[in-house]
This record gives sequence, C-alpha cells and structure tokens, in this order.
Amino acid sequence: MNLPSPVASKVDLSGLLDAIAKASADDSITNPLAPAQWDILSSYLLPVVLPAGQVLFSQGANDRTLYFVESGSLSVHYQDEKERLRLAIVGAGSVVGEGAFFSHRSRSATVQASAPCKLWSLTAIRFTELTNRQPAIALGLALAAGSVLAKRLGNRRRRVAAT
Repeated sequence: MNLPSPVASKVDLSGLLDAIAKASADDSITNPLAPAQWDILSSYLLPVVLPAGQVLFSQGANDRTLYFVESGSLSVHYQDEKERLRLAIVGAGSVVGEGAFFSHRSRSATVQASAPCKLWSLTAIRFTELTNRQPAIALGLALAAGSVLAKRLGNRRRRVAAT
C-alpha cells in the first residue's frame, strides 16, 4: 500500500473551511465547529498532498485515519473477483475514511486521487488525544463525520463508498 507522506507546511485550515462552506454534494460534511475550535483542531491534523493517480489507501488496509478534503477529487473503487468498479467521486468539502474510522474494520474500498488533492488527516490516535483534551471538538467532528456516513449508507449507489 502506498500511503502519502505528510508534507511540511504552515497549518492553515482556511482553504478547508472555505471548501466545506462551498460544498454542494449531498454527502458533504457540514461545519461542526466554531473558528476558535478549528484553531485548536489544527494542531491535531496533518496536511497531505496527493498528485493525480496516487492511491490514498487500498481496499483491505487496516488504517482508521479520517481525511478531510480541502481541494481536488478522489475516486472510490471497489475490487471484486471480476473487475474494478468505480463507486463514487468525493470532492472538496467532504471526508473519506469514515467507515473504517468508526467501525475499526479494514478499508472497504480503494481511494485514489482523480486530480491533485490537498487533504487533512486525523489519525485514530490523534482523535483519541483530542477526545481526552477537547471532548466538545471531538464530539462535533464525530457527529459531522457520522452524518456523512449515514448519508452515504442511505444512498444505495454510494453505500459501499463508505470507506
């Protein structure tokens, strides 16, 4: 599995907040936090930059990282014995990885950059730290990501796209 390397850059979430505010897809994340809470959360997130074509994570991987999409688009694929099936495109202002984040199960699909992407990663360990130190922020994030998961599971076409 090819995991992207976090890139060193100034932690500025304004692009992510703008993407969330402008997102119009049915499964976009809603903004669960006040600006001061985003400032606190920023120290728990790592930026990830993906070139087009790079795999973010593969089906079957045991990783619970949740990714917030600031820019670009990601293709979600499920591989069965016969062929590769594209399930969904996830764009800016949404999240990927919410299925494994909540279920503690392996990834249900492969996610690959369709275009150059900037993401923000929140590992399970950092989320646990956030839960202990800033429970209101952790709860807001969990509810927002849970809402995305519920929307995807409720949409028959995108159900398996809950990664």
